[in-house]
Amino acid sequence: MRMTLSGVVVAAALASSTAFGAGSMRSLVEADWIRADRDFAEVRGRPADQKSVGPHSYPGTMGYESGGESGFSIAHTQEVIARTRNLAKRLISLGCNSGDLGYLGRQVEEIEREIGRLSTIESVPVELRRDLYMRARGILRETAFHNPLLDFDRMLFIKRHAAKGVFHMCDQYYGFNGVPGGGLYVLEGPFEPEPRVRDVLEGVVVEKGRLAGRSLAGGVFLSPELSYDGRTILFAWCSGMGKDLEWTAESCYHIFKVNVDGTGLVQLTDGPWNDFDPCFLPNGRIVFISERRGGYLRCGRHCPTYTMFSMTGDGSDITCLSFHETHEWHPSIDNDGMIVYTRWDYVDRDTNVAHHIWQCFPDGRDPRSFHGNYPLRRELRPWMEMSIRAIPGSHKYVATAAAHHGHAFGSLVLIDQRQPDDGAMSQLTRLTPEVPLPEAERHIRPIEACMVYATAWPLSEDDYLCVYDADAKNHGIYWIDRFGNRELLYRDPNIACQSPIPLRARPTPPVIPSRVAQAHPPAEGAVEPGRETIAVANVYDSDFDWPESVKVTALRVVQLLPKTTPPPNEPRIGVANQTNARAVLGTVPVERDGSAYFRAPAGKALYFQALDAAGMAVQSMRSVTYLHPGEQLTCLGCHEPKNRARRPDSAMPLAMRREPSPIEPEIEGSNPFSYVRLVQPVLDRHCVSCHQQREALDLSGEIEGPHGWTRSYANLAGEYGFYYNVSNGSINDGVHGGVRTTPGQFGARASRLTAYMDSSHYDVKLSHEDRRRLTLWLDCNSEFFGSYEDTVAQARGQVVRPGLD
Repeated sequence: MRMTLSGVVVAAALASSTAFGAGSMRSLVEADWIRADRDFAEVRGRPADQKSVGPHSYPGTMGYESGGESGFSIAHTQEVIARTRNLAKRLISLGCNSGDLGYLGRQVEEIEREIGRLSTIESVPVELRRDLYMRARGILRETAFHNPLLDFDRMLFIKRHAAKGVFHMCDQYYGFNGVPGGGLYVLEGPFEPEPRVRDVLEGVVVEKGRLAGRSLAGGVFLSPELSYDGRTILFAWCSGMGKDLEWTAESCYHIFKVNVDGTGLVQLTDGPWNDFDPCFLPNGRIVFISERRGGYLRCGRHCPTYTMFSMTGDGSDITCLSFHETHEWHPSIDNDGMIVYTRWDYVDRDTNVAHHIWQCFPDGRDPRSFHGNYPLRRELRPWMEMSIRAIPGSHKYVATAAAHHGHAFGSLVLIDQRQPDDGAMSQLTRLTPEVPLPEAERHIRPIEACMVYATAWPLSEDDYLCVYDADAKNHGIYWIDRFGNRELLYRDPNIACQSPIPLRARPTPPVIPSRVAQAHPPAEGAVEPGRETIAVANVYDSDFDWPESVKVTALRVVQLLPKTTPPPNEPRIGVANQTNARAVLGTVPVERDGSAYFRAPAGKALYFQALDAAGMAVQSMRSVTYLHPGEQLTCLGCHEPKNRARRPDSAMPLAMRREPSPIEPEIEGSNPFSYVRLVQPVLDRHCVSCHQQREALDLSGEIEGPHGWTRSYANLAGEYGFYYNVSNGSINDGVHGGVRTTPGQFGARASRLTAYMDSSHYDVKLSHEDRRRLTLWLDCNSEFFGSYEDTVAQARGQVVRPGLD
């Protein structure tokens, strides 16, 4: 006998719920629920070992459209009911009145009774299953909208088309790749049956700046941000009319400010460079991302570098906050008033796997990484974490796990930097486990199909606003929780949404006083510009074991130079693929207790090497730090355990009991770095004639080959030098790869050439200086050129200073 359900049909179920209206929103929500059921059916139809990877990755089909048992299954409706009950319990724990949820609970019980009656039927018609499922989803939606955290009635967001051009994390933010269309909007009544959309800039023209008198309608909008008092909006905009690979004021993003009601639209930045990702600092300044410093990506195409800057609220006093040598993204302010952002860090290592959360003070000083920078293997955790935001009332952060070769979309993760970092997932929780980690888990699903979630705004550790689209194409605005619930709030069928933000005031994080001289006025605690210092409490304080009997006597200070030419490997700096040019600034002493205290220049990307008594590097950074004018930087050790402060009762380190040491310059040929001036003279004195007589390896200084290297370099560097490759996948290049230096197995200590540097090789007798020259070359990635300019002159031994340092 065929049973019916009291004449209830899908439309009636939808219309009877206060969570829906009778207009377009109802059809959009219904379509969303049907898609969720299709995905549920697909996952249930897989073999057991395929069920945990989310929809769209298993090639089998379920015949969903045929109306078979796979569609609107009773099991799925029961799963929805279970989530509804659990959600109600959680909301009551958050302060929701249990009486407000009582009528919804009774509706759930009625559905369960009807399911019980249907259990006697061998084959339940698809219409009845669909009805039950839709009713259950309506109850779940109403329950979700009782969430006390959804206590706002307006939401800021943007609409924008996906960027064109190369599908890459860098190219998506070049203005000429923007596709015209979209705007800056407010969603009013987001939890009502039919939310209303208001165009903030409708009928508005720019009041100040180069574009004064012009409407921004029809342009490209990016990265909105709301002031802490909820009254002012920052956003980036470009016309979308620029020519490809052309950096002009017309083709680039610029930052604007406007009041929530659309008044006071002013242009804050301008020029032939992209400015975007603005964020209010607690002290009223604005941090943003800009190409103003200069430099290019080392491993791609024509990709100018962008890093962090700040400015006053009116766009004046633009100040460089980051002297990093490659890209940064999405600064935001955490609950302690610190800047958190994404930094791409690939110094002497794999290009693709280290773009994770970094943290610095609001004045840019003391950049640190507490998570993600050194993955053990490429597939063990996200390659990139973007759109990072602090969770209210928590020390944790939400981020989009994204791809290197993709855009800022993917799967959402929770970051807990207080957990020990195991080089994999120990500090991460998957919030949306049905979507694989883009690119890291590309064996499960292609990158493009993983571009599902983005721009999460945390309401708690459990609740988020974000954008989502199962097909990774036309993202709508959703509320989600970490327990698998997801409800559509708004979708425009014609263009994607991004960056939902509750339109209300929120607590202002604490203002952290500046301690750098570039603050206005200069901050207390800053030293006079030109007298910046770095202190290391104990170089032996590390999360690794130092080689036995090694005593560190000095630190070598090396400057990493920004690339000033756009194509990769043009010029080819050395035998290592896509490596950096660098300059050795010199050495500073390390005291017997492992401490060091020295002066260092501001505005330079620096890394350090720990040297033994013979001047050979025992350990080397594969990252950089930098100083701001007037900064005094302190480190506890070398890769010291994270999240641990120095004990207050510790004795004052010996180095800090004296004046800071000046950097002692290294020998000729180290700054600017030059193989021809550093190494070739040693070979000329000790090796060339003997090798010619014995018809051995040609170590002459003759220039030849496509890269403009000398014969000696071409014959020595690859086989006898020591170097780390910098390329996609070089983490797997054995001795030329990895992510961190293995102490004592690096540079001259690990080079084959070292065995030929003493009397056992044809009675060679190198002077102390000549041995130091070869050692320094081997410790510095066995490079040939020292800058990106005028390589012909460099190959002839002329001094060529870098064009950007």
